Amino acid sequence: MQGLLDALPRPALLIESSGRLGMANEAARRMFGESIVGRHYITALRQPGLLDAIERSMRENAACEARYLTTEAQKDITMIAHCAPVHPSGGILVVFEDHTALEEAGQMRRDFVANVSHELKTPLTALMGFVETLQGAARDDPATRDRFLGIMQKEAQRMNRLVGDLLSLSRVEANERVRPTTPVDLAAIARNVVGSLEEMAREAEITVRTEALDTPCMVPGDADQLLQVITNLVENAIKYSGRGKSVTLSLARHEGHVLMRGDAVILTVADTGEGIDPIHIPRLTERFYRIDSHRSRELGGTGLGLAIVKHIINRHRGRLKIESAPGQGSRFSVILPVSQ
Repeated sequence: MQGLLDALPRPALLIESSGRLGMANEAARRMFGESIVGRHYITALRQPGLLDAIERSMRENAACEARYLTTEAQKDITMIAHCAPVHPSGGILVVFEDHTALEEAGQMRRDFVANVSHELKTPLTALMGFVETLQGAARDDPATRDRFLGIMQKEAQRMNRLVGDLLSLSRVEANERVRPTTPVDLAAIARNVVGSLEEMAREAEITVRTEALDTPCMVPGDADQLLQVITNLVENAIKYSGRGKSVTLSLARHEGHVLMRGDAVILTVADTGEGIDPIHIPRLTERFYRIDSHRSRELGGTGLGLAIVKHIINRHRGRLKIESAPGQGSRFSVILPVSQ
């Protein structure tokens, strides 16, 4: 019996008819400690839900389940304990199944739906209010009507950007395991981005500088997705740096890069803005995470840009490095392998 328990990949305990723990496999001993065998199950397991399931299984001679919560390396672990009678000894076999990943995935889905609903609810509420006003008091007021229509257009564009980013994120996630192999010129893509954002930089009074973009730089990649990465990073730098600041877009080649285990290209977008508190940096690529929600929405941000960037870089088997400090600007570095 001990050999059978040790062969199980999940923690398993055998409770004897006397109520004491007669056997435990290696996984269970790691989970509960080496001294678990011989103790009464009530003093060893303690959690009321699990104790009720064991007692019900004993009483009804039927299989039962219960949640068991524990911690490992300061991380909450959720397990499902399967309790079943063992014939003919009359004992109970308890096998623990780790459901932490499922719980986290479910929470992520709930958070995602809540965030999307919140992001859409605000502009929709504004649109409905303006429509109601235009149908009533402002019907014959041209100045008010034009002002409201302008705001309605802005809110509709915001919803359109949000839906577009959600679709883009969905497409990137769907193809994340498929590594692109087509050679593309990263320098040419970067030059195109600078040209397309020239007017935006001029209006924001931002000086955009480039370094080492004149020489072709070939990497295996998806040209459209890499264009999206560079556009998102440069747009963010222009939007959040502040007037009179500068943004530098540069390319550098690195032989024998440690992270890439080979030659790599490092594309860097650096700005001289107000910088980011280090406490925010680990969460910047989370969906809908914003440092300043009001300012981000005013500037047209959806909170998904860096999440899209992260997934695209992951698809290209690259790395995203963020360096920043208050008052010292920010530096976003995209590290891509030169070859597969």
